[in-house]
Amino acid sequence: MVKINPGEPYSRISSEEAYEMQSNGDSLVIDVRNEDEYEGGHVKDAKWIPVDEIVQRVDELPKSGNLLFICAVGARSGLAAEYASSLGIESERLFNIEDGTPTWINKGLPSSIGKNK
Repeated sequence: MVKINPGEPYSRISSEEAYEMQSNGDSLVIDVRNEDEYEGGHVKDAKWIPVDEIVQRVDELPKSGNLLFICAVGARSGLAAEYASSLGIESERLFNIEDGTPTWINKGLPSSIGKNK
């Protein structure tokens, strides 16, 4: 269930909710982990932008649709969503997949290994 915590400029969602949103075609998953983590296994079709590059690469984010940030356990993805909000992206578009990539993969949701999508 989508959760909104006071003071957070984004909504918290589970892997299953994110997969459903991604499947609808109006949402992009952004993996904010380090390169070795990303290459070790990531959400299929996720865009890789490390959390410390979000500010410099904000122009690479779509101008419309939902942005679903993911990391390993929800901390870096929450920070990335906060960065995106501070750069003017509407809070309604920002989501933190709080259970992380390992949970996504363990649940059998579509994933890839290496630099490919």
